[in-house]
Amino acid sequence: MNHFELRDGELHCEDVPLAAIAEAVGTPVYVYSTATFERHYTVLREALVAEGVRDPLIAFAVKANSNLAVLRTLAKLGAGADTVSEGEIRRALAAGVPPERIVFSGVGKTRAEIAFALETGVSEINVESEPEMLAIAQVAQGLGKRATIAFRVNPDVAAGGHAKIATGKSENKFGVSFAEAERLYAQASNNAWLNPVGVACHIGSQITDLAPMAEAFEKMAGLVGRLKAEGLSVERLDLGGGLGVPYFNQPEPPSPADYAKVVAKATRGLDVTLAFEPGRVIAANAGVLLAQVVHVHERPEGRRFLVLDAAMNDLLRPAMYDAYHDIRAVCPREGEAKPYDVVGPVCETGDTFTRDRALPEFESGDLVAFMSAGAYGASMASEYNSRPLVPEVMVKGADYAVVRPRPTYDEMLARETPAPWL
Repeated sequence: MNHFELRDGELHCEDVPLAAIAEAVGTPVYVYSTATFERHYTVLREALVAEGVRDPLIAFAVKANSNLAVLRTLAKLGAGADTVSEGEIRRALAAGVPPERIVFSGVGKTRAEIAFALETGVSEINVESEPEMLAIAQVAQGLGKRATIAFRVNPDVAAGGHAKIATGKSENKFGVSFAEAERLYAQASNNAWLNPVGVACHIGSQITDLAPMAEAFEKMAGLVGRLKAEGLSVERLDLGGGLGVPYFNQPEPPSPADYAKVVAKATRGLDVTLAFEPGRVIAANAGVLLAQVVHVHERPEGRRFLVLDAAMNDLLRPAMYDAYHDIRAVCPREGEAKPYDVVGPVCETGDTFTRDRALPEFESGDLVAFMSAGAYGASMASEYNSRPLVPEVMVKGADYAVVRPRPTYDEMLARETPAPWL
């Protein structure tokens, strides 16, 4: 469920007409629904608790949507943060996420980032390789701190909505093998500067079939059992994220309740604390990208281009992942739908959101909304073609606030300093 709906022939976010935001802030602009973020987090947590998962750590994947207003909204509900850089740790802290609810993942952590995480006191650092484990031990020794770690395991399970967001196969860069995990866990347990507390996995994103998750979770449960049988302490199991979301006009994915049942079946009797790293399932349908039609270009041979002021630098997913986003008119007209190629102004053929999509008739100045754009939208945006970074707006009931303003051209240029010889 989301809180974007037509009222009196006009698309609203909660109680705010999207046209009012476009008029006040300009387009393109991301618009987020507080009520949807809150509902999606609550539904997931309640589903897990209903299946007997005690006090789950739901660490929102900051990479999905790193806006401070979004993070603060979730933090107030008790969410933690799954982070993959020092910058994301800082964002989580600034949003009010306690350090003990922050997980630090990623395959290329620098020693400076490791030191920052240790000094901050994050919940755990997820180790992705043996060299990284040794680096963490060295940094910890230099700081005189014992590092709390978990080992991210690559379970060699294929899953995910696109090859570029599948992370659980052996050829992917993430995590260690099961054989490595057992050896490294024992080795870390004998290192005075390391405190191994658990294991973790994450097999991909936009997963719409629970079978790969069930397979991965069963494998992870088996690993926990083997480690304990060797006399090693295992307190935590992080099962990652990746549950698919109901993108509009796409097949319905498994529900959080279905997901929770798979989790409960795999982990029953393990006596460990469970952690999760959802991102898309909480954020995607909580946001839209609002854009304006620049013009409609009809070629003699019949090709019809809907040219928008939003571009691939504002919403990269279609160009990068061939991702589908439902496109809706903010004030839809009556009449028969027509096929459009929906494109932006960036000087790339890849700046194409969709081809031959049947849409209602549009004219210059009309507003369109890209649905399901709350995850990996603004967080992946750039200033390519020297286009100002897309702003973000948060809605709560009948109120809204600009939570990241659009920079002016002068502000963009002021960030660069000419070399002294120029």
